Amino acid sequence: MGRRFAGKTFMTVVDYKSAGVDIQAGNESVRRIKQAVESTFSPAVLTGLGSFAALYDLKKIINDYTNPVLVQSIDGVGTKTIIARMMNRYDTLGIDLVSATTNDILVLGAKPLTLLDYIANEKLDPYIIEQLVSGMVCACRENGIALVGGETAEMPGTYLPGEHDLVGIITGVVEKDKAIMGKNIVPGDAVLAFASSGLHTNGYSLARKLLFDIGNYKIDANIPSLTKSLGETLLEPHINYTRPVLHILEQNIEIKGMAHITGGGLLENIPRVLPQGAAVNIQKNSWPQLPIFQLLQDLGRLNDAEMYRTFNMGVGLVMITSAANIEKIRAALNAFPEFKLYHIGDVVHGKGDVSLCA
Repeated sequence: MGRRFAGKTFMTVVDYKSAGVDIQAGNESVRRIKQAVESTFSPAVLTGLGSFAALYDLKKIINDYTNPVLVQSIDGVGTKTIIARMMNRYDTLGIDLVSATTNDILVLGAKPLTLLDYIANEKLDPYIIEQLVSGMVCACRENGIALVGGETAEMPGTYLPGEHDLVGIITGVVEKDKAIMGKNIVPGDAVLAFASSGLHTNGYSLARKLLFDIGNYKIDANIPSLTKSLGETLLEPHINYTRPVLHILEQNIEIKGMAHITGGGLLENIPRVLPQGAAVNIQKNSWPQLPIFQLLQDLGRLNDAEMYRTFNMGVGLVMITSAANIEKIRAALNAFPEFKLYHIGDVVHGKGDVSLCA
């Protein structure tokens, strides 16, 4: 017989799964990713996957640094998740997350140590979770980062069917007197840029509107100006600049300031590291232009200021250094030929803005 509430009889048994949360699916997800995640651990990681929190032994770090400072940041992959859903491919998003967070602390001179991830969705799919984490594992291994754990949240009603969100918290370390904060930048310094692989993780809301609403393209469209299908172009993984940048710093070459070119583009991110009295002139044609940006600009009939404020325009990370260091940096980068570096501008007297020059 059913239980009566307020004069009504209810015959259905209601449990957590019927409310939309499948604990068994969560357990299956953990089983699939456990071995891969733990392959990123260093001896400093003291807890395995499934612990309530991560324990990380700081003794070795303290011994390696005179005055160690922890550097932390949090970021996500934004609406690029929608492109992944359209392609039914999620492995590159994990790479994006590691790169987006790591580059944010790298520009302060920090070496990354650990990453905590947060995956939220409407309905947990162990296959998708496995893809997301596999990308994270690959990128963490490549850059010496321990994927110490995270959280998977199934929240029906908060997210629409098929929706995912992916966020990460990165922790790194830097010697206090070697933290790079831009205070020594002066007019005459050179602005160097590492090439990006595409949009990275910013500008996707505008890109989707231009490509799918105005251009009426399908996700699998083959557009003559692009070397890959549209979907593959948009899912191109975010580049991680940890290895070449740390290598340069290890050569004791002074880098006065760095900027990760994310949302806000060159126009908004470079000023974040400029001291009072300094500005930057950028030569627009001083690095290769990626076709996807020209396609977007043509579809929206956007002016250059809007493009350079929304997208990275083919630049993933900027370094500011004395002009005398350019050749030293290029020589150091011989060890990393896959990373392309360009002299795109110079520091001038000004009020902290970035000007685009033809």
